Amino acid sequence: MHAALALARPEIVIVHSSDLHMDDDYTARLHGGDGTAGLAGVLAVAGRTRADIVVLAGDTFDSHRVPATLLDCAASLISTAAIPVVLLPGNHDPAVAEAVYHHAALARVGNLHVLGVTHDEAATFAALGLEIWGRPHRDYGDMIPFEAPRRRSTRWQIAMAHGHYVPVPDRTNRLRPSWLIGDAELAGTGADYVALGHWNRATKVGAVTAYYSGSPEYAGTVNVVRLTSTGTVSVERAAVDIAREPAALD
Repeated sequence: MHAALALARPEIVIVHSSDLHMDDDYTARLHGGDGTAGLAGVLAVAGRTRADIVVLAGDTFDSHRVPATLLDCAASLISTAAIPVVLLPGNHDPAVAEAVYHHAALARVGNLHVLGVTHDEAATFAALGLEIWGRPHRDYGDMIPFEAPRRRSTRWQIAMAHGHYVPVPDRTNRLRPSWLIGDAELAGTGADYVALGHWNRATKVGAVTAYYSGSPEYAGTVNVVRLTSTGTVSVERAAVDIAREPAALD
């Protein structure tokens, strides 16, 4: 059934972003005091492209020490967008007991799917024949984002991870960056698209269809991923229109 439904559609559109770092401090100052401006910009692109789903690949919040007013605003933006949003907790906003995802306003948003909180490690959208999975950061320590690939159960599969790409990770050297992701692990996912977060710049990595979206503030774009009825996957960047202080990123 999943395959038939998926193939009946000309395409499935996914908007991929990461590293919004919503807060009431540094990020807010970039946008005249609005720490949720990046999220609003990402959701606006999703609306323009008629996206079926938005994926946020980590560090959506800069920390769990953000005011309730910001969480209320973020919840309102997601709810009003009326598009499923799949959020992977990153190293700044891991799925710990005191995580912001348990805030009442966010917990009530029916179209918000938080891996490690509302779902274990996967969210399935049967009508699209699509599963989105990823291993969330569950604490502030090191972890291997793609330590164990997930067996495919749907026509389409997107894997998410928040970490640092190096072709061949050396995990014996503790001075190297944590949360390492290597070529073999990317290939091992077997996913149609790998949505990555942790880097501020947008770039493709490895030999498979794996992309960092970059942060909206620094990249100025999101990735628009199209899964077509012919089985192809296309990726393009779409500009995010968000107001920011002219000299803030110099």
